Amino acid sequence: MFGLGVIINSVTIVMASLVALLLKRLIVKLDKNNRVEKISDTIMSGLALCIIYMGISGALECKHVLICIVSMVVGGLIGELIDIDKGLNGLGDKIETKLNKDKKDDSSEMVSISQGFVSTSLLFCVGAMAVVGSLNSGLFGNNDTLFAKSALDGVSAFLFSLTMGIGVLLSGIAVFIYEGIIASGAFLLKGILSTAVITEMNAVGSLLILALGINMLLKQDIKVANLLPAMFVPIIFGLLGVI
Repeated sequence: MFGLGVIINSVTIVMASLVALLLKRLIVKLDKNNRVEKISDTIMSGLALCIIYMGISGALECKHVLICIVSMVVGGLIGELIDIDKGLNGLGDKIETKLNKDKKDDSSEMVSISQGFVSTSLLFCVGAMAVVGSLNSGLFGNNDTLFAKSALDGVSAFLFSLTMGIGVLLSGIAVFIYEGIIASGAFLLKGILSTAVITEMNAVGSLLILALGINMLLKQDIKVANLLPAMFVPIIFGLLGVI
């Protein structure tokens, strides 16, 4: 059973996003020169550059490039067959339709709810801290990693909410489910995730973070969600004794 860390992580994202949304609404009301859109675009570009840096830094920790390549190929194949991207975007679109049902279009919303939900859900779920932190929480009741991740995610959620809107808040639900599943099934992975396996998982996850940054900065359409299974392929290499 997952512990307090998973709950704190998801609640922190929701609360930070809520504060940012309230602050954004106040700024929009006080903005008489209509500069919010320009400011949002500049902030978004800056955050995208930070994400790209994070992705490159993590990817450089890779010890087995071939494993990384195979993981991306196999993970991409699995992701395309399942079409995770379509499922996530479909869910985001449904949420967006429901929330906007009785509302007129809001020109201050720079990014669609669906895009904000999908992008930040992937950002908060991809990475060693989410996996290792959830495992430690489920196996040993140690929530230190998730508490540290909560602080980082809280700051990120606040900043992203200023430009991406309510979709970021909704990503807290995705984080709760993702980390909760890992923590609840942690006993199945006990003894499998060696340091070497975690290093390769983090490297692959960092490449996905890099792809997210490229999507944000260059307006590309890399289906990062369909590459998500790639992050777990190194576990197979670990079971086979390759790493």
